[in-house]
Amino acid sequence: MASVTGESVRGTARRSLGRTRPRYGELIIKVLLFLAAGLSVATTLAIVASLIPPTVEFFQRVSPIEFFTGTDWTALFKNPKYGVLPLVAGTLIITGVAVLIAVPLGLGTAIYLSEYAHPRVRAFFKPILEVLAGIPTVVYGFFALVAITPILQDYLPWDVDIYNGFAAAFVMGIMIIPTVASLSEDAMSAVPHSLRDGAYALGSSRMIVSVRVVVPAALSGIVAAVILAISRAIGETMIVAIAAGNRPNWGWNPFEQMATMTAYIAGAGQGDLPTGSFEYKTIFAVGALLFTMTFVMNLISIRLVRKYREVYE
Repeated sequence: MASVTGESVRGTARRSLGRTRPRYGELIIKVLLFLAAGLSVATTLAIVASLIPPTVEFFQRVSPIEFFTGTDWTALFKNPKYGVLPLVAGTLIITGVAVLIAVPLGLGTAIYLSEYAHPRVRAFFKPILEVLAGIPTVVYGFFALVAITPILQDYLPWDVDIYNGFAAAFVMGIMIIPTVASLSEDAMSAVPHSLRDGAYALGSSRMIVSVRVVVPAALSGIVAAVILAISRAIGETMIVAIAAGNRPNWGWNPFEQMATMTAYIAGAGQGDLPTGSFEYKTIFAVGALLFTMTFVMNLISIRLVRKYREVYE
Protein backbone atom coordinates (compact mmCIF):
# COMPACT_ATOMS: atom_id res chain seq x y z
CA MET A 1 0.00 0.00 0.00
CA ALA A 2 2.82 2.37 0.90
CA SER A 3 4.72 1.59 -2.30
CA VAL A 4 1.66 2.24 -4.42
CA THR A 5 1.11 5.53 -2.68
CA GLY A 6 4.78 6.52 -3.19
CA GLU A 7 4.66 5.67 -6.89
CA SER A 8 1.48 7.70 -7.33
CA VAL A 9 3.07 10.69 -5.59
CA ARG A 10 6.18 10.48 -7.75
CA GLY A 11 4.06 10.17 -10.86
CA THR A 12 2.02 13.21 -9.87
CA ALA A 13 5.23 15.17 -9.21
CA ARG A 14 6.60 14.24 -12.62
CA ARG A 15 3.38 15.31 -14.31
CA SER A 16 3.33 18.60 -12.40
CA LEU A 17 6.97 19.35 -13.26
CA GLY A 18 6.48 18.57 -16.95
CA ARG A 19 5.02 20.95 -19.49
CA THR A 20 1.28 20.75 -19.61
CA ARG A 21 0.87 23.14 -22.56
CA PRO A 22 3.08 24.94 -25.09
CA ARG A 23 4.61 28.24 -23.98
CA TYR A 24 3.83 30.42 -26.95
CA GLY A 25 5.16 33.57 -25.29
CA GLU A 26 8.60 32.03 -24.81
CA LEU A 27 8.59 30.82 -28.41
CA ILE A 28 7.73 34.31 -29.64
CA ILE A 29 10.58 35.80 -27.61
CA LYS A 30 13.05 33.28 -29.06
CA VAL A 31 11.89 34.09 -32.58
CA LEU A 32 12.23 37.84 -31.96
CA LEU A 33 15.73 37.45 -30.52
CA PHE A 34 16.75 35.28 -33.48
CA LEU A 35 15.41 37.86 -35.92
CA ALA A 36 17.28 40.64 -34.10
CA ALA A 37 20.54 38.69 -34.28
CA GLY A 38 19.91 37.76 -37.91
CA LEU A 39 19.12 41.37 -38.81
CA SER A 40 22.46 42.58 -37.42
CA VAL A 41 24.33 39.93 -39.41
CA ALA A 42 22.31 40.66 -42.54
CA THR A 43 23.03 44.39 -42.19
CA THR A 44 26.77 43.73 -41.99
CA LEU A 45 26.63 41.47 -45.04
CA ALA A 46 24.60 44.07 -46.93
CA ILE A 47 27.21 46.73 -46.16
CA VAL A 48 29.97 44.46 -47.44
CA ALA A 49 27.95 43.60 -50.55
CA SER A 50 27.38 47.29 -51.31
CA LEU A 51 31.06 48.14 -50.89
CA ILE A 52 32.64 45.39 -52.94
CA PRO A 53 31.45 46.11 -56.55
CA PRO A 54 32.36 49.85 -56.64
CA THR A 55 35.62 49.13 -54.83
CA VAL A 56 36.57 46.47 -57.39
CA GLU A 57 35.74 48.88 -60.23
CA PHE A 58 37.86 51.55 -58.55
CA PHE A 59 40.91 49.30 -58.33
CA GLN A 60 40.50 48.31 -61.97
CA ARG A 61 41.63 51.85 -62.83
CA VAL A 62 43.82 52.71 -59.83
CA SER A 63 46.77 50.59 -58.78
CA PRO A 64 46.53 49.27 -55.21
CA ILE A 65 50.19 50.25 -54.79
CA GLU A 66 49.38 53.86 -55.63
CA PHE A 67 46.32 53.79 -53.36
CA PHE A 68 48.06 52.37 -50.29
CA THR A 69 51.45 54.07 -50.64
CA GLY A 70 50.69 57.41 -52.30
CA THR A 71 50.98 60.59 -50.24
CA ASP A 72 48.73 62.81 -52.35
CA TRP A 73 44.95 62.62 -52.32
CA THR A 74 43.32 64.86 -54.92
CA ALA A 75 40.58 62.54 -56.11
CA LEU A 76 38.15 65.34 -56.98
CA PHE A 77 40.64 67.65 -58.69
CA LYS A 78 41.41 68.07 -62.38
CA ASN A 79 44.60 66.02 -62.17
CA PRO A 80 43.55 63.42 -59.59
CA LYS A 81 45.91 61.45 -57.40
CA TYR A 82 44.68 58.58 -55.27
CA GLY A 83 47.18 58.10 -52.47
CA VAL A 84 45.08 57.43 -49.39
CA LEU A 85 47.86 57.85 -46.81
CA PRO A 86 46.95 61.49 -45.99
CA LEU A 87 43.42 60.43 -45.07
CA VAL A 88 44.73 57.49 -43.02
CA ALA A 89 47.29 59.70 -41.27
CA GLY A 90 44.66 62.31 -40.39
CA THR A 91 42.37 59.61 -39.03
CA LEU A 92 45.10 58.02 -36.91
CA ILE A 93 46.42 61.33 -35.56
CA ILE A 94 43.05 62.63 -34.46
CA THR A 95 42.05 59.26 -33.04
CA GLY A 96 45.37 58.88 -31.20
CA VAL A 97 45.15 62.30 -29.55
CA ALA A 98 41.53 61.68 -28.59
CA VAL A 99 42.42 58.34 -27.01
CA LEU A 100 45.33 59.88 -25.10
CA ILE A 101 42.87 62.35 -23.60
CA ALA A 102 39.95 59.98 -23.00
CA VAL A 103 41.65 56.88 -21.58
CA PRO A 104 43.42 58.45 -18.55
CA LEU A 105 40.44 60.65 -17.67
CA GLY A 106 37.89 57.91 -18.28
CA LEU A 107 39.85 55.26 -16.39
CA GLY A 108 40.47 57.63 -13.47
CA THR A 109 36.78 58.47 -13.37
CA ALA A 110 35.90 54.78 -13.38
CA ILE A 111 38.30 54.04 -10.50
CA TYR A 112 36.84 56.89 -8.46
CA LEU A 113 33.23 55.88 -9.06
CA SER A 114 33.94 52.20 -8.38
CA GLU A 115 36.35 52.37 -5.44
CA TYR A 116 36.13 55.78 -3.79
CA ALA A 117 32.73 57.35 -4.37
CA HIS A 118 29.85 56.87 -1.95
CA PRO A 119 26.96 54.90 -3.53
CA ARG A 120 24.80 58.05 -3.52
CA VAL A 121 27.57 60.04 -5.19
CA ARG A 122 28.00 57.28 -7.80
CA ALA A 123 24.27 57.16 -8.47
CA PHE A 124 24.26 60.94 -8.94
CA PHE A 125 27.36 61.45 -11.07
CA LYS A 126 27.26 58.45 -13.38
CA PRO A 127 24.05 59.51 -15.20
CA ILE A 128 25.44 63.04 -15.51
CA LEU A 129 28.64 61.65 -17.01
CA GLU A 130 26.70 59.60 -19.52
CA VAL A 131 24.83 62.71 -20.66
CA LEU A 132 28.04 63.69 -22.46
CA ALA A 133 27.52 60.71 -24.75
CA GLY A 134 24.08 61.99 -25.71
CA ILE A 135 25.19 65.43 -26.88
CA PRO A 136 25.00 65.68 -30.69
CA THR A 137 28.40 65.51 -32.31
CA VAL A 138 27.68 68.61 -34.38
CA VAL A 139 27.58 70.54 -31.10
CA TYR A 140 31.01 69.17 -30.20
CA GLY A 141 32.33 70.19 -33.60
CA PHE A 142 30.97 73.73 -33.30
CA PHE A 143 32.39 73.99 -29.77
CA ALA A 144 35.81 72.94 -31.03
CA LEU A 145 35.73 75.54 -33.80
CA VAL A 146 34.50 78.56 -31.83
CA ALA A 147 35.94 77.83 -28.37
CA ILE A 148 38.91 75.46 -28.43
CA THR A 149 40.63 76.78 -31.56
CA PRO A 150 40.74 80.45 -30.37
CA ILE A 151 42.27 79.31 -27.07
CA LEU A 152 44.94 77.35 -28.93
CA GLN A 153 45.69 80.34 -31.17
CA ASP A 154 45.97 82.72 -28.20
CA TYR A 155 48.09 80.64 -25.83
CA LEU A 156 50.31 78.43 -27.99
CA PRO A 157 53.58 79.96 -29.19
CA TRP A 158 53.34 78.44 -32.68
CA ASP A 159 50.89 78.93 -35.51
CA VAL A 160 47.58 77.10 -35.27
CA ASP A 161 45.26 76.92 -38.27
CA ILE A 162 41.63 77.89 -37.88
CA TYR A 163 40.77 74.36 -38.89
CA ASN A 164 43.12 71.96 -37.15
CA GLY A 165 43.20 68.37 -36.02
CA PHE A 166 44.04 69.00 -32.37
CA ALA A 167 40.84 70.92 -31.59
CA ALA A 168 38.78 68.17 -33.18
CA ALA A 169 40.74 65.49 -31.31
CA PHE A 170 40.38 67.31 -27.99
CA VAL A 171 36.60 67.52 -28.07
CA MET A 172 36.42 64.00 -29.50
CA GLY A 173 38.37 62.81 -26.47
CA ILE A 174 35.85 64.56 -24.22
CA MET A 175 33.04 62.89 -26.16
CA ILE A 176 34.34 59.34 -25.69
CA ILE A 177 35.19 59.72 -21.99
CA PRO A 178 31.72 58.39 -20.97
CA THR A 179 32.30 55.27 -23.09
CA VAL A 180 35.56 54.48 -21.34
CA ALA A 181 34.38 55.52 -17.88
CA SER A 182 30.98 53.84 -17.87
CA LEU A 183 32.05 50.47 -19.30
CA SER A 184 35.21 50.36 -17.18
CA GLU A 185 33.24 51.17 -14.03
CA ASP A 186 30.80 48.37 -14.82
CA ALA A 187 33.72 45.95 -15.23
CA MET A 188 35.30 47.06 -11.95
CA SER A 189 32.02 46.83 -10.07
CA ALA A 190 31.69 43.22 -11.26
CA VAL A 191 34.97 42.24 -9.53
CA PRO A 192 34.10 40.14 -6.45
CA HIS A 193 34.45 41.96 -3.13
CA SER A 194 36.33 38.98 -1.73
CA LEU A 195 39.38 40.06 -3.74
CA ARG A 196 39.22 43.52 -2.21
CA ASP A 197 38.70 42.12 1.29
CA GLY A 198 41.69 39.82 0.91
CA ALA A 199 43.91 42.70 -0.20
CA TYR A 200 42.70 44.92 2.65
CA ALA A 201 43.35 42.07 5.11
CA LEU A 202 46.97 42.03 3.95
CA GLY A 203 47.30 45.72 4.80
CA SER A 204 46.95 47.20 1.31
CA SER A 205 45.78 50.77 0.90
CA ARG A 206 42.78 51.70 -1.20
CA MET A 207 45.03 52.93 -3.99
CA ILE A 208 46.95 49.65 -4.06
CA VAL A 209 43.71 47.68 -4.09
CA SER A 210 42.33 49.79 -6.92
CA VAL A 211 45.41 49.73 -9.13
CA ARG A 212 46.88 46.29 -8.44
CA VAL A 213 43.81 44.21 -7.67
CA VAL A 214 40.65 45.68 -9.19
CA VAL A 215 42.09 47.03 -12.45
CA PRO A 216 43.93 43.78 -13.39
CA ALA A 217 40.84 41.74 -12.48
CA ALA A 218 38.66 43.95 -14.71
CA LEU A 219 41.22 44.24 -17.51
CA SER A 220 39.12 42.46 -20.12
CA GLY A 221 36.23 44.89 -19.64
CA ILE A 222 38.60 47.85 -19.65
CA VAL A 223 40.22 46.69 -22.90
CA ALA A 224 36.78 46.28 -24.46
CA ALA A 225 35.83 49.81 -23.36
CA VAL A 226 39.00 51.31 -24.84
CA ILE A 227 38.60 49.45 -28.14
CA LEU A 228 34.98 50.56 -28.39
CA ALA A 229 36.05 54.16 -27.76
CA ILE A 230 38.73 53.90 -30.45
CA SER A 231 36.22 52.49 -32.91
CA ARG A 232 33.83 55.35 -32.20
CA ALA A 233 36.61 57.90 -32.62
CA ILE A 234 37.68 56.42 -35.96
CA GLY A 235 34.11 56.51 -37.23
CA GLU A 236 33.32 60.04 -36.05
CA THR A 237 32.36 62.39 -38.87
CA MET A 238 30.78 65.70 -37.85
CA ILE A 239 33.46 66.82 -35.38
CA VAL A 240 36.31 66.37 -37.85
CA ALA A 241 34.29 67.75 -40.75
CA ILE A 242 33.56 70.98 -38.85
CA ALA A 243 36.72 71.53 -36.79
CA ALA A 244 39.55 69.79 -38.64
CA GLY A 245 38.76 70.97 -42.15
CA ASN A 246 38.79 68.79 -45.22
CA ARG A 247 42.25 69.23 -46.72
CA PRO A 248 44.25 65.99 -46.98
CA ASN A 249 47.63 66.73 -45.50
CA TRP A 250 50.46 64.22 -45.42
CA GLY A 251 52.12 65.16 -42.16
CA TRP A 252 52.04 64.56 -38.43
CA ASN A 253 51.39 68.07 -37.13
CA PRO A 254 47.98 68.02 -35.38
CA PHE A 255 47.77 71.81 -35.39
CA GLU A 256 47.38 71.94 -39.16
CA GLN A 257 44.28 71.39 -41.23
CA MET A 258 43.75 67.74 -42.07
CA ALA A 259 41.12 65.38 -43.40
CA THR A 260 40.00 61.99 -42.20
CA MET A 261 38.43 59.14 -44.11
CA THR A 262 35.00 59.83 -42.65
CA ALA A 263 35.26 63.55 -43.39
CA TYR A 264 36.11 62.83 -47.03
CA ILE A 265 33.19 60.41 -47.37
CA ALA A 266 30.83 62.98 -45.87
CA GLY A 267 32.15 65.82 -48.01
CA ALA A 268 32.23 63.90 -51.27
CA GLY A 269 28.85 62.28 -50.72
CA GLN A 270 26.83 65.47 -50.35
CA GLY A 271 25.29 65.11 -53.80
CA ASP A 272 27.69 67.09 -56.00
CA LEU A 273 29.16 63.96 -57.61
CA PRO A 274 27.17 62.11 -60.26
CA THR A 275 26.08 58.70 -59.06
CA GLY A 276 28.05 55.97 -60.79
CA SER A 277 30.93 58.23 -61.83
CA PHE A 278 34.50 57.20 -61.08
CA GLU A 279 34.87 60.03 -58.57
CA TYR A 280 31.80 58.69 -56.79
CA LYS A 281 33.43 55.26 -56.52
CA THR A 282 36.31 56.73 -54.53
CA ILE A 283 33.86 57.03 -51.63
CA PHE A 284 33.39 53.27 -51.64
CA ALA A 285 37.12 52.59 -51.83
CA VAL A 286 37.78 54.77 -48.80
CA GLY A 287 34.74 53.29 -47.04
CA ALA A 288 35.98 49.76 -47.68
CA LEU A 289 39.35 50.63 -46.16
CA LEU A 290 37.65 52.19 -43.13
CA PHE A 291 35.42 49.14 -42.72
CA THR A 292 38.44 46.83 -42.92
CA MET A 293 40.35 48.82 -40.31
CA THR A 294 37.40 48.75 -37.92
CA PHE A 295 36.81 45.05 -38.53
CA VAL A 296 40.45 44.17 -37.81
CA MET A 297 40.34 46.28 -34.66
CA ASN A 298 37.26 44.44 -33.46
CA LEU A 299 38.96 41.09 -34.09
CA ILE A 300 41.95 42.23 -32.05
CA SER A 301 39.68 43.42 -29.26
CA ILE A 302 37.86 40.06 -29.13
CA ARG A 303 41.21 38.27 -28.89
CA LEU A 304 42.42 40.56 -26.11
CA VAL A 305 39.18 40.24 -24.16
CA ARG A 306 39.36 36.45 -24.32
CA LYS A 307 43.01 36.48 -23.33
CA TYR A 308 42.59 38.64 -20.23
CA ARG A 309 39.12 37.50 -19.20
CA GLU A 310 38.87 36.49 -15.54
CA VAL A 311 36.32 33.87 -14.42
CA TYR A 312 35.13 33.89 -10.83
CA GLU A 313 32.96 31.42 -9.00
